[in-house]
Amino acid sequence: MYTIMRLRSVCLILACVFVLSASAQIGERRSQLSIGVNGGVALSTIDFDPTIKQYQHIGPTIGVSLRYTCEKYFSTVCALQAELNYTQLGWKENILNAHGEKLKDTYKRDLGYLQLPLLCRLAWGKEQGGVMFFILLGPQLGYYISGTSKQSSTWTFNENGVPDRPNNVYQQYSMKPDRKLDYGLTGGLGLEVNTKHGQHIMLDGRYYYGLNDMYDNGKADVFSRSAHMTISVRATYLFDVFNR
Repeated sequence: MYTIMRLRSVCLILACVFVLSASAQIGERRSQLSIGVNGGVALSTIDFDPTIKQYQHIGPTIGVSLRYTCEKYFSTVCALQAELNYTQLGWKENILNAHGEKLKDTYKRDLGYLQLPLLCRLAWGKEQGGVMFFILLGPQLGYYISGTSKQSSTWTFNENGVPDRPNNVYQQYSMKPDRKLDYGLTGGLGLEVNTKHGQHIMLDGRYYYGLNDMYDNGKADVFSRSAHMTISVRATYLFDVFNR
């Protein structure tokens, strides 16, 4: 049932992107292709079930961006935006023992992903020599490429010789991702400064909700959910290849 709900969510967002793009075809035609680079920071956690208490994992995100502006519908400038980014995701544990007491143990897992957001972009403001406000919405694909972990020299065990943790959940320390493919939905908003010479400087914030679990989630598996949840802030620089 949960898988069906996730697939329905993906279909819904794709339908929204299609409807917004299609509705724009009765507006003022634009043909502007812009390319450039982006970079920023990603604050991520893993939505584990059973729950693992975490801090925000902080990692870099950097990549290339491509945007095609196709229409202006009334005051709304419509565009499609694609990116190819490297992002360091993961989790950083806030470790307690089985009695809920804070331990000196520390653990951090870094997970490197290639990510491909495919976004519908709606913007309002001055297209040249001014400022625009915009929103972004669309699906995102990711692929796991590497991972590292770091733990403290202090490591507390219980009487059974396993890490002393709430709900007796400690298996994640030795588990590598079962599923390299990640997918979900992302959305955000930002500001753009445009020059009269075809340059664009943007700052945006986004939230990503993962729909695919990193670990297998069958009845015999450790976790029933293990999906990425990410807040990112990034700056982007684009320049026009052509603008008709």
